[in-house]
Amino acid sequence: MNVRHDPKIAIAATGLGHVARGIEAWAADLGKALNARGHRVILCKGGGDAVEPYERRISCWQRNAPRTRRLLKILPGRLFWRLGLGSGYDVEQTTFALALLKHLRREQVDVLHVQDPRLAMLVQRARGLGLVRTRTILAHGTEEPTSFLNKIDYLQHLAPWHLQDCREAGAWKPQWTAIPNFIDTDTFNPAGPSLREELNIPTDATVILTAAALKRQHKRIDYLIEEFGVLIRRAPSSPLYLIVAGGWERDTEELVRLGTSRLGDRVRFLVRFPRERMADLYRTANVFALCSLKEMMPIALLEATASGLPCVINRHPVLEWMAGPGGTSIDMAAPGALASALQSLVAEPGRMTELGRRARQYCIENFSRDRVVDRIVEYYRYVVADGSPEPCELRPEAARS
Repeated sequence: MNVRHDPKIAIAATGLGHVARGIEAWAADLGKALNARGHRVILCKGGGDAVEPYERRISCWQRNAPRTRRLLKILPGRLFWRLGLGSGYDVEQTTFALALLKHLRREQVDVLHVQDPRLAMLVQRARGLGLVRTRTILAHGTEEPTSFLNKIDYLQHLAPWHLQDCREAGAWKPQWTAIPNFIDTDTFNPAGPSLREELNIPTDATVILTAAALKRQHKRIDYLIEEFGVLIRRAPSSPLYLIVAGGWERDTEELVRLGTSRLGDRVRFLVRFPRERMADLYRTANVFALCSLKEMMPIALLEATASGLPCVINRHPVLEWMAGPGGTSIDMAAPGALASALQSLVAEPGRMTELGRRARQYCIENFSRDRVVDRIVEYYRYVVADGSPEPCELRPEAARS
């Protein structure tokens, strides 16, 4: 492959460098993978330092910055809602987009790939006004309504189910695609050091791990705390421990107090835990649990399967597709359901080991880095060529897989 004829790519995430979410992990991993393969790529981030030669720090008003909070308090909410500035995240995306445009022009970027929805829309509009030549791809990971998605020219659904669901709802364009997130299965693997000694967890303990934003809504960390409490009451003498790792949210401190009061020394909360240490954290656990009822395509679930962990998930098509034969799907909305599923797994160590082995093999076959990045690069070429040639994942039969 002659890289000189490849498109110039920008990967961007407004929260990269100051927020720990799946979006930021996706952007960092994709930028790194493209650079390692010799593609012309820049990684645009809204915080931290531009450490690698391909990184660019984009000035913006970060969502939790004091000046952003002051702005939202001072100015009329209705007016700013109409302008698309109704939240700190909106302000961050808008100011990031304005600063990003000059980089896209100066570096002659062909394709911008993002998961921040407002950022995608703003740069797409800028192209329509002739301000940049860059075409924008939105990787849809934020559950935007179909009324918004219909405005996007190039859309990457993260699972075939999401593409088909939108199509059935009347939101579909022939240039949309379905390509999943990916994971580095060499970094996330079962072999290597764990953090049990550091976290003061006995070597013979059974450890349940979740990696998600520490909040009630969507991630349902309160449900996880309650269910683990039921589990240890059912087996008070068993060495069971819970690790909750994830980004800070408004109700994080309340959840930490709740978990500590209910579970005592059986729980470890790791707020803003560094992603570069997550592989060791997964190796600390025996089981991964994700309590959200619906997801677009969480990176954490891929990290867990790549690490060889059996995964307990809600009974939803996307989550079941991601976990494959290494998953146990239950009705997460039902009280006691998670506690019972975990109790059953803990009672059968051999089954846990076999499910973990299947989880990793399935992840390697379907979501490993090189397999997925090949498809992403093919889509870039399709977008730059404005719809020709047609990648295999755009053909109708691919949406049903």
